[in-house]
Amino acid sequence: MIQTLMGKGSKQIIEVCANVKEGEQVCIITEPKTLSIAESVSIAVSNVNAEPTVHIIKPRVADSTEPPKAVAAAMKESDVFISAVHTSITHTQAVVDATKNGSRGIMLTQFDENMLIDSGVHADFPAAAQTCKNVAEILEDAKDIHLTTKYGTDLKMSAVGRKSNAMTGMVEPGQFAPVPTIEANVSPIEGSATGKIVSNASIPYLGIGLLENNVEVMVENGFMTEISGGKEAEILKDDLADKNDENVYNIAEIGVGLNPKCKFNGLMLEDEGVFGSVHIGIGSSITLGGKVKAGCHYDLIMTGVTLVVDGKEVIKEGEVLV
Repeated sequence: MIQTLMGKGSKQIIEVCANVKEGEQVCIITEPKTLSIAESVSIAVSNVNAEPTVHIIKPRVADSTEPPKAVAAAMKESDVFISAVHTSITHTQAVVDATKNGSRGIMLTQFDENMLIDSGVHADFPAAAQTCKNVAEILEDAKDIHLTTKYGTDLKMSAVGRKSNAMTGMVEPGQFAPVPTIEANVSPIEGSATGKIVSNASIPYLGIGLLENNVEVMVENGFMTEISGGKEAEILKDDLADKNDENVYNIAEIGVGLNPKCKFNGLMLEDEGVFGSVHIGIGSSITLGGKVKAGCHYDLIMTGVTLVVDGKEVIKEGEVLV
């Protein structure tokens, strides 16, 4: 019965999000923990008369660690690649190379079976796409981005010369998208971000998930300089220090969640998509248009947001105005 219920979500991913066509080669990357997701997706691929191959990899040692070379090569040669893994391979050179070669990518990081049954996967992606594109257009080449929240965030940055990303959950050749999040994002100019981040909602990595205590981060010249708060802040601080890589402190992204069906549950791609939320990505930015390759990419998610871009209010106290 559960496979039948999961099938509806897999059908949405393959037929709407990835737009898989008859005869296409679909590379599915998974690990033992998420094998049931890969199996359901594989059935959906077969149902449209495309060709699935399932690559089971050893779980990566950390998010943003490259997949095996043979798998990276298969991704690059595919028409579509689906990453159904628990430990993220989204912000990797393998994804950059595959999309540059024209493949379409769907990232299903940290999926569990229930997310195929009841989650933002079941959103009307075509209907939500225009709002996403409109917000992305505002973020692109923005001179002054000012993010504040009622919880204390006050962060300024610039994206002059940077292309934004309208991640509508649907992909064309040369694009990848995390699903079910629908988000508009941009990678700020390195060194431009300054101020304070207060994540009050979720940090869906490292076993943290939904926050009991706010995590406060001070930012100077594009880098995190101080992390404070409760136990969640200590987990994040210790993990970043263990990476022994100064680039993990880079402010890599500002993203706006725009999926009306997403709800906070502690899982990455659901939490990032919550409508009207904003996340600040740290670490790697190479897949988003930035220049930094780091040992990780984590997102600090917040609500109660006001976002002003070049003098235009995009979000006011959590209400999306675009």
